Amino acid sequence: MEIDSRKAMRYFDHFKARQTGKPRLPVGAAFALAVLILGFACVLRAQVASPGRQEVLRLSVGVIGSGDTFQYGPRKMLGAGAFVDADTSGHYGIEAEGRWVEFHQRADVHAETYSIGGRYHFVVGRFQPYAKGLVGFGDFNFPYNYATGRYMVVTAGGGVDYRWKHRITVRIADFEYQDWPQFTYGNMTSLNGSVGLKVRIF
Repeated sequence: MEIDSRKAMRYFDHFKARQTGKPRLPVGAAFALAVLILGFACVLRAQVASPGRQEVLRLSVGVIGSGDTFQYGPRKMLGAGAFVDADTSGHYGIEAEGRWVEFHQRADVHAETYSIGGRYHFVVGRFQPYAKGLVGFGDFNFPYNYATGRYMVVTAGGGVDYRWKHRITVRIADFEYQDWPQFTYGNMTSLNGSVGLKVRIF
């Protein structure tokens, strides 16, 4: 009976350690998911509002060039990307983006990220400041092509767009702070600043 009770205690301690360990979903990821859900809800609400107060959905696509810094070295690189904005004429919308940080490589290190989430924007003359929270995944290529990994990426960011023509907008500045909470060697962060151009489809 003594041996069995010790086994039971070890099992209980193991179970307790698992229950009190760090949660798999970080607070930042939960926040980004909440923003994503809020963005979808606001866009859907705009579509079902009464005709007298219905918000108009505006869809735009764009391209960007970026300067990126990874907390892996640290390492400074250049990248390119594409994005889609689905905004209402109110303040809420959704942004989906892909970034390819492939240029100015050292030792074959590069990364790609794919994210989607909610955004909040407002208009000041021709300017449109905005904030966003995104969640997605990133592919990271380790030095000398030794290995690759896919990880969750949580992003907080914001910037300013400038309406140049009726359907053409210049992305004057876009800044993102990306968190890679499940990176192989511990939590990794990256920063990027971008400029670009977007075209309104409808």
